Amino acid sequence: MSDTPPASRTARQLIVDYFRDFGVLRETGREYWGIQIVNFLDCTFYFAMLIIGTLFLSHDLGMDDRQAARTFTVLTGAVTILLTVSGLFCDWLGIRLSLRISMWWVLILRLAMLPVALLPTVPHRGAIAVAVIGLMAPPTAAIQTIFQAATQRYTTPRSRGAGFNLWYLFMNVGATLAGLAVDFVRLILHVPNVHIFTMGAITAALCLVVGETMVRKEEQLGGTGESGSAAERVERKTPWTILREVIREPALLRLIVLIALTLGVRAVYVYLYMLMPKYWERTIGTDATIGLLNAINPVGIVIGLILFIPLANKFKVINMLVFGSIVSALSLIPMALPWQIYGMGIAKAHYFMAVLCMIILTVGEVLWSPKLYEYTAAIAPKGQEGTYLGFSMIPYFLAKTLVSWFSGDWLMRWSPETIIVNGVAVPLQQAMIADEVGYWHSPGAMWFWLGLYALVGCLIAVMLRDWLSQGARWKSEPAAA
Repeated sequence: MSDTPPASRTARQLIVDYFRDFGVLRETGREYWGIQIVNFLDCTFYFAMLIIGTLFLSHDLGMDDRQAARTFTVLTGAVTILLTVSGLFCDWLGIRLSLRISMWWVLILRLAMLPVALLPTVPHRGAIAVAVIGLMAPPTAAIQTIFQAATQRYTTPRSRGAGFNLWYLFMNVGATLAGLAVDFVRLILHVPNVHIFTMGAITAALCLVVGETMVRKEEQLGGTGESGSAAERVERKTPWTILREVIREPALLRLIVLIALTLGVRAVYVYLYMLMPKYWERTIGTDATIGLLNAINPVGIVIGLILFIPLANKFKVINMLVFGSIVSALSLIPMALPWQIYGMGIAKAHYFMAVLCMIILTVGEVLWSPKLYEYTAAIAPKGQEGTYLGFSMIPYFLAKTLVSWFSGDWLMRWSPETIIVNGVAVPLQQAMIADEVGYWHSPGAMWFWLGLYALVGCLIAVMLRDWLSQGARWKSEPAAA
């Protein structure tokens, strides 16, 4: 970065200096870029499955809201539990072997889902589908940990902040394509929703090829001019030894507190696929472009991170984390307001509310979400990156467990398919137009209570931010930004 004071630099110098900050990623190697390709491919399927999951279970297999929600809880609940140990085994087995096992596992399961959904004569189809989804939990937990541990391992201390932001960018590029793939399957091809799993089998096969050809080393990457060797080998320990050492670390308590306080915000991202697809179908119509609406968030993340990566290290990590979380919590306000105040038809109003929600959510996510992983990496002892980064994913998957379990009940309570009016079942949208649904029984009340829960935790985190940052080993962080 130029030493010329900002006020005296020309516009050309500002632009050159801005893009020069991307150059720090040249310090990463082939392994880092291989992991990001795998990240992109796997996330394309993963987010498509999340978006269409409850619709697939209800439309293709005949489950009601509560049954579909409980089925997804099998996956999210198991992943939550397994995340507490997946990092241990990632550190023990190494990134290459963990990646190979996980990708073969998901490839087999995605292929297995196809005959279950496409052949009505298969006995006990629902139970088999639940079992297949449940068996996806171990590799799903492992893959999430592998991506983060590998990003830590294959970046230098100087490039780590940009590396985590770029990892998040690749993930959201995949999520963008996932939303478009869902609408392509539902509204253009008009084929069964299960064909998202066909796409998933293809992406898993490609991930295996990329992993075998590009991810060849295990060593921690070191940067030029930094202390220590250029490539420091990490001591391999057993899971039980690692777990004992982690429990003794005082930084673990701070991580757990931060996890608890951000749980409500992490849950907002679960609403995107557990609540919003059916909510949009019932307030907008069955032709609602749920994939496109979901794609607003990752598209904004991609744009925001491209602009934000060069500026990320100019602000304190903990400040970006807690204040960005508040922004994300506020994203539910547009949908909590009565739809009539927008002065347009109910379908257009809910489209507008959805867009506002996604924009606010995206701004907050760009600010805080990558910083959670950078914060966790800063407090993780050497050789325990996978363990700590696995713990950092607990809020997301714990939120997924709670939301998955209760989302069907919330939909039936505040956003059911039909409302009984004068003894007659009326579609929710028609009942809302006829003003037969009071606010505290409407979808708006659901978003009010969920948004309030998210905001309270964020405000507590703001008050505790100095304590939360104690003991973290930041790299060249500004003194007061």
